[in-house]
Amino acid sequence: MAAFLLGAVLLIVQPQIVPSRPAINSNAETSQSVQRELLKKTSQKNDFKENIHSNGSCQQLPQTIIIGVRKGGTRALLEMLSLHPDIAAAESEVHFFDWEDHYRNGLQWYVNQMPFSYPHQITVEKTPAYFTSPKVPERVYNMNQAMRLLLILRDPSERVLSDYTQVFYNHMQKHKPYPSIERFLIKNGELNLDYKAINRSLYYIHMQNWLKYFPLDHIHIVDGDKLIKDPFPEIEKVERFLKLSPQINASNFYFNKTKGFYCLRDSGRERCLHESKGRAHPQVDAWLLEKLQEYFHEPNKKFFKLVGRTFDWH
Repeated sequence: MAAFLLGAVLLIVQPQIVPSRPAINSNAETSQSVQRELLKKTSQKNDFKENIHSNGSCQQLPQTIIIGVRKGGTRALLEMLSLHPDIAAAESEVHFFDWEDHYRNGLQWYVNQMPFSYPHQITVEKTPAYFTSPKVPERVYNMNQAMRLLLILRDPSERVLSDYTQVFYNHMQKHKPYPSIERFLIKNGELNLDYKAINRSLYYIHMQNWLKYFPLDHIHIVDGDKLIKDPFPEIEKVERFLKLSPQINASNFYFNKTKGFYCLRDSGRERCLHESKGRAHPQVDAWLLEKLQEYFHEPNKKFFKLVGRTFDWH
């Protein structure tokens, strides 16, 4: 009798849905069984509702998360990956695992932020702050030990400049003054190691934290610099990592000379990333840029050794 009641509860939490076409992704199916257990464990805190659409789709926990890095190209990666018919992507950054107010809401709240998807689809969310947040790896692990993680990185020095540029333009749009980048990078004549943008580019420190919980073969590192220059080969690697059928091809990308970067073409419809992407970096004195690159030389070597792979960074 107890086994019968348990089965009934599981059916309520995660109903069996007839897919609109044959299920082709075993990874998604495995994660759905894990999801049922997770939702059951948190049911004392949350009364779960059947968020099921009339077309047979439903909201589910993500099977893949783009964990970072900030200003590494996460939005571009998500948009490109969304070209695949078996991907359902959350539109906004959820910040579930790194914002305490969100995390306290529980997994039901998290599920409610996800897009409606079919059983054969992989649900993806991206929050770049996850990679550098100390508490996040353990929290993701506790939710799903089989999670497939996507991490997109670029040259650490360039990432620092992009980090500053984003904040600078945010202040400009609000008509608020903002100091020059030199004010942040230099302190008492030396590189200001307290500047958060520099810390975010110390990839090996943050990667060590993730590797405490997830094996390296569960974390696919996308080369953000190559994604900008030639996106198709990088997306092919992501498809293979997620065990997706090869659906995205070179014709899905075209170079927009006006914007200076690649845009997307899907079923005859063309679209580019938001105008906030690809902004020009501030002019930095050559000596300061060299100082920044020298600082990252040893941390980069440690990161290469940690992941068993090198990148074409300064």
